Amino acid sequence: MAQRTHRPLERFWPYVETPEEPTAQELAALDPDLHATLFGPRDLPFSITLVFPPFDGPEYDRAVEKARASAEYLELGEGANRRHRARFFSGDALRLKDLFEIVGPHGCEVLIDDRPIPYSRELWLPLIWFLLLD
Repeated sequence: MAQRTHRPLERFWPYVETPEEPTAQELAALDPDLHATLFGPRDLPFSITLVFPPFDGPEYDRAVEKARASAEYLELGEGANRRHRARFFSGDALRLKDLFEIVGPHGCEVLIDDRPIPYSRELWLPLIWFLLLD
């Protein structure tokens, strides 16, 4: 029988040690229903979130600046999966419209209360523009 040349460590390798608390990016990526189940309902008013990837062009820096000025801003992912996520509430209709005019043609996703709703670009955004008429 061969003699051991080393003693294994008492840990479960190759498992990764994860932090006990989720990061802000992980919480933002959670499905709203799962978030409500785990942490209770969020006390947020109606919101529209624009999620857009980086794009080439002179307007990109201005779009990121406007996104950072939103009520909540997160930058998620890296490389080709990088996304900017900007949440707007109904009182921010003008800033939402300004940002959407820049990022709309570049593959922007529109979320209603953090959910992808069918026809959110075609129906919900024009309804929000009516808030600008006041």
